[in-house]
Amino acid sequence: MASKSYDPNNVFARILRGEIPNKTVLETEHVLAFHDIQPLAPIHILVIPKGAYVDMDDFTANASDAEITALFRTVGDIARQVGAAEPGYRIISNCGAAARQDVPHLHIHILAGHDLGRMVKPD
Repeated sequence: MASKSYDPNNVFARILRGEIPNKTVLETEHVLAFHDIQPLAPIHILVIPKGAYVDMDDFTANASDAEITALFRTVGDIARQVGAAEPGYRIISNCGAAARQDVPHLHIHILAGHDLGRMVKPD
């Protein structure tokens, strides 16, 4: 399956190339994690694959097993590292326009640090 059309000038691609600074939390061969510049919770960290994947659909269809494992292990490692595993944290990854994905590069939000309330507010 071919990858979705990837914009190599999106903000996360530019961060990966070092064109935009970030406050790195953890970097591995396949993953970069950094603090969100507009945090929505006391702990708000973004975890992105280093590969050019538009969203979770693209990633799970096209990434290697090593990339997939690295992304999800990193999310858990970071949650434990920042003390969010207890009392709990939320992970969010928006996929596509209807989910309001703002940046066309797969990213997972780790949110924690206070009671996060309901996951989705009813209409």
